[in-house]
Amino acid sequence: MRDRNSLNRVILLGRLGRKPEIRVLPQSGRSVANFTMATDERLYNKTTNETKDRTEWHRIVVWGPLAEFCEKYLDKGRLVLVEGKLRTRSWQDRDGAKRSTTEIEAQTITLVSGGRGDSAPEGTRGGYAPDPEAPADFPAEDDSVGGAGGEGDDDVPPF
Repeated sequence: MRDRNSLNRVILLGRLGRKPEIRVLPQSGRSVANFTMATDERLYNKTTNETKDRTEWHRIVVWGPLAEFCEKYLDKGRLVLVEGKLRTRSWQDRDGAKRSTTEIEAQTITLVSGGRGDSAPEGTRGGYAPDPEAPADFPAEDDSVGGAGGEGDDDVPPF
């Protein structure tokens, strides 16, 4: 039973680390896009009066028509607003070890600023109604295993 007092919501404003990788799943014909996104924050040290920038990298997965929107309008360095939810998935690697990663499953993406070769104006928004079939196309999940994602996930299986 679903807890009505819970919320899984992520809002990120940042720049794409690379152009989205788009695939069409053979069994369903659905599109899926994957890309990384960087968010930055500036930290200030009062004792030394110095600032330091810290970058956090996020894995983004996008399904259906929104994946096609990403293919058409997103490119490396593009500033976007991503709204979605956290998803953790698990699998066994080639050596049989259990692995997991946490990603943001985007539900809406808003273009915030222009970039190289943009053909969509600022404020263009892509989105779709959540599709109940999306998890069926997603690799099997194991909710008992949490994941931190990020660095060290070089052997995350491709979609």
